[in-house]
Order: sequence, then structure tokens, then C-alpha cells
Amino acid sequence: MFLKKLIAKLFKPDGSGGKPATLSKEQRRQIEAAILAAKGDPNRPTSVQASIPYRAMYPDGVCHVAGKLYSKTIEFFDVNYMLAGKDEQTAIFEGLCDFYNYFDPSISVQQTFISRRAAKEEFHKAIDIPRVGDNFDHIRDEYGGILKSQLEKGNNGLVRTKYLTFAVEADSLKMAKSRLGRIEMDIINHFKMMGAGARPLSGKERLAALHGVLHLGTTEQFNFDWDGLYKTGLSTKDFISPTSFHFGEGRTFRVGGKIGAVSFLQIIAPELNDRILADFLEVDGNVVVNLQIRSIDQNAAVKMIKRKITDIDGMKINEQKRAVPFNHGGGGVIYKWKL
Repeated sequence: MFLKKLIAKLFKPDGSGGKPATLSKEQRRQIEAAILAAKGDPNRPTSVQASIPYRAMYPDGVCHVAGKLYSKTIEFFDVNYMLAGKDEQTAIFEGLCDFYNYFDPSISVQQTFISRRAAKEEFHKAIDIPRVGDNFDHIRDEYGGILKSQLEKGNNGLVRTKYLTFAVEADSLKMAKSRLGRIEMDIINHFKMMGAGARPLSGKERLAALHGVLHLGTTEQFNFDWDGLYKTGLSTKDFISPTSFHFGEGRTFRVGGKIGAVSFLQIIAPELNDRILADFLEVDGNVVVNLQIRSIDQNAAVKMIKRKITDIDGMKINEQKRAVPFNHGGGGVIYKWKL
């Protein structure tokens, strides 16, 4: 409607031979903007499935994210850091530093920490210790009973999982699988050196994890098998998609019937407590924390540090200029701080 009114106004005969009016640069810009708005954004997703940002998931756990980017995911488990002694904590921290330094700029890394409320049946299944037919079955039964008793007495039923997803660029799926496999082995070895268990996720397990995130706070079960996928002609996204996505309400959004919010935290402090992440995950509710890690090339890092030093020196000079001397009439000099 806006475009029709604008064209009718601009091309109205001016009374001298019926020639259209000359368009200014601003008027041409308005017409071009109106035409683009009428066409819509060709890159805008047209369905819930199209909003999920990956192209294909394979049974071995390799995911084709986009273009030449491929990824894999590893689930890792807790290490007794808080109960360890000072020397052992230092060794774990140094191992973590070596772990982060392993990733070069060509590897994108994201750590995902998920705390979600599970159904009681699912939680019972998670803590159930199966019998194996040896002399220790009575101990397994007793320990499982203690865990279930604690659950009944007030355990909030939160299940916490931790994942590390790493991605590389490759010209083909075959090349991506080869490099991702080598990186996967190195990562698992680093976790073992820190005393933490780790295992790679299959494609179905990665889809189950995505389904859990996209259905936080619901009891909807994940039902999927590769044979059914091939027979129905559906995509893997059809098995994990929520009913709807809705964004555009400030920092809140809606996924299906649930409402969530996203927060970006920039923590500026002289030091960080080693329990900061644990405090986030101990929130009584459904929480997803993503920690994205990207190594910087050494030359780029040196340039960044020099730029920061230059900025700090500039701030020091400006602060010194704000302190100007003036005479108060008694022969002395008083320094006044200008605000």
C-alpha cells in the first residue's frame, strides 16, 4: 500500500504535458526500500525446521553445520575438583590450561552445560544400578535405594549434562571425518589426564540432546531411529523440532508453549571464583549455559594486546590532563580535579 501511494504521488502529472516528476535520490531510496520490504528476506527461515542451524546429521555423530563447517560432540563428566587437595587442584587447573591451548584458531569450540528438570521415571532410570549376578548385588541394591530415597525426600529431579562441541572446516565429508576423529581422540585423552571421563556422541545421541534443549520443561519423549528416517523421507529436524518459535519480545522468546530468556554476561573482575560456573548450574530450574572458545592467532593476539596497552596509556594521559593546577592567591598551588 505504501509503495502504491508513493508511486502515485511521484508520477502524478505535473500539468505541463503530463510528464512524471523527477525523482530525487531520497525518493529512489524509498522506492527501493519498499520493493525490498515487499519481496521479503530470501534468507529468512520459513519454517521451524529451517530455523534450526544445521544442514545434516550423520549416524556416526558428524554434523554438517553449514558450507564447509563440520562438527562433533563429546559428553564429559565431573572430576572431584572441590574435594581435591591444593596440589591436585593445581594439577587439574594446569591440565585444563593445556586442554584449552590444544585448540588452534582453525578449531571452533563450544562447551554446553545443561541443567534440566527430568520426569521422575526418567530420573529413577538414570540412578538405577543394575544387578550383575555377583557377590556385590546387595550393595548395589542398597546404594540404589539410598539414592531413590533421597529423591523422594526432596531432590528436585535436576539432571545435569556437559558437552563439548568442536568444529572444523573441510572440503568434503570424508576429509572432515578424518580430522574430527583425530581431534576427538586428543580431546578424550586430555580429559583422562584431568581425571574426567569422556565419550563421543553418536548422531542419535546428538539429536536427543538437541531435542532435550528444544523441549526444556516438557515431558515429550524423543522417538527416532534411522530406519524410520529413511522410510518416511523426513529429515532429522522433523524429529527434534518444537511446535513453534517466536522471537521479537525483547530478551524473552517462546519455544512451543514455553517462555525463555537469553542473557549475555560480560564479567569484568580482577579474579574469578572457581565456583562461578557451578553456581550458575545450581539454579533450581531449566538452564543452558554456553561457553564459546576461539583461539586467536599469535600475531593477532600481539596486535590486540598492543592496542589495549595503547588505549590504557591514552586513558592515563586523559586523566592526567583533567588534573590542572591553579593559584588561589596565597602563593601556593592547588590541584583541582575537573569533573
